[in-house]
Amino acid sequence: MMRTCLALGLTAVLALPAMAQQAATPPAPSWAQGRPDGMAASPLAPHAPRMTVTAPDQVPVAALRVPQGFKVELWASGAPGARMMAEGPNGTVFVGTRTIGRVYAVTDQGGQRQVRTIAQRLNQPNGVAVRDGNLYVVAINRVLRYDGIEGKLDAPGEPADLTQAFALSPEEHHGWKFLAFGPDGRLYMNRGVPCNVCEFDRDRFALILSFNPDGSGQRIEAKGVRNSMGFDWHPQTRELWATNNGRDWAGNDTPEDTLLRIRRPGEDHGFPYCAANWQDPFMQPGRPCSEFVAPAALLGPHTASLGMRFYTGTAFPEAYRNQIFIARRGSWNREQLSGYDVVVAKLDAQGNVTGIEPFLTGLRDEANNRFLGRPVDVLVRRDGSLLVSDEQNGAIYRITHGQ
Repeated sequence: MMRTCLALGLTAVLALPAMAQQAATPPAPSWAQGRPDGMAASPLAPHAPRMTVTAPDQVPVAALRVPQGFKVELWASGAPGARMMAEGPNGTVFVGTRTIGRVYAVTDQGGQRQVRTIAQRLNQPNGVAVRDGNLYVVAINRVLRYDGIEGKLDAPGEPADLTQAFALSPEEHHGWKFLAFGPDGRLYMNRGVPCNVCEFDRDRFALILSFNPDGSGQRIEAKGVRNSMGFDWHPQTRELWATNNGRDWAGNDTPEDTLLRIRRPGEDHGFPYCAANWQDPFMQPGRPCSEFVAPAALLGPHTASLGMRFYTGTAFPEAYRNQIFIARRGSWNREQLSGYDVVVAKLDAQGNVTGIEPFLTGLRDEANNRFLGRPVDVLVRRDGSLLVSDEQNGAIYRITHGQ
């Protein structure tokens, strides 16, 4: 009996390290949620962003290609993690970031651009917007307003904290925001889904929302929108249009990112049940895609279609007026890379998308299946030029025509 007890005790002691090792196994990262068991060994994973300054001569401008008659140049560099952009009344370009936690202000000083860091140590301050000379910044669950910002770029001071009024959710998975003021004067932002694909409260997540500028009067503009990192309003009809990212781990070619045309507040675009006409088998019981509003166009599988703007300038040829420029940051959940470019959604007189055409290319090296940069946002400046932010190189490109 004694020997049996000793043996059992020794077995238990020897098992402790194995048990401890098993208990210490870290949970799967959030981006792996929904990955099939058969793909546990897949090398697919998000690409690490570059968080240090890329020297101007290392930014891949020479690789960039635009249509005949256009010119692309490096407009600004030295802004690691540069993502969403907004222009102030005096021409300052404000730039949000994600993982580096900064907000930049880019100004033109005698033909040279100066990049200032006007806020830092924020939790993914992706969204920026300007109204009446005031800069609005939205982080995961904070909303800040820097009043009269262009007059104090060297010393912005403490912002007005509107966080409590907006009452945003603290979830970080798809919790970063895009921010823009609509033609109705309201402040619009997305609220992404807190997972890759899952059950969730569809009145709290996968939304496009609008607020009064002080955070009051929340209104749901669209539902079933998994994660929109860009939206804009048609210059003539004032209809809201938005990009939307499809989920991961459903295959190399499924589902596609989408371009949404939102004609009335509260429209339902189907996530998590549908992406365009693809019914997600993960959701059981599901709902037929016919219940939801179909997208205006498909933007390619896993292309990470993000910032978009209607071209409202007059410096580009007539064929580009009131057309949609879309930055596609590029895939990670796909064996053959896709995206890493800027495309144009061409619309007819009725607002129907007639095609998706390449515009800025060269950042995807197809022969070697690698990328040189990651376009995140586009911005039409008052002079009619188009800016494109490149998160990977911390750079902003300027595209002009006929110069």
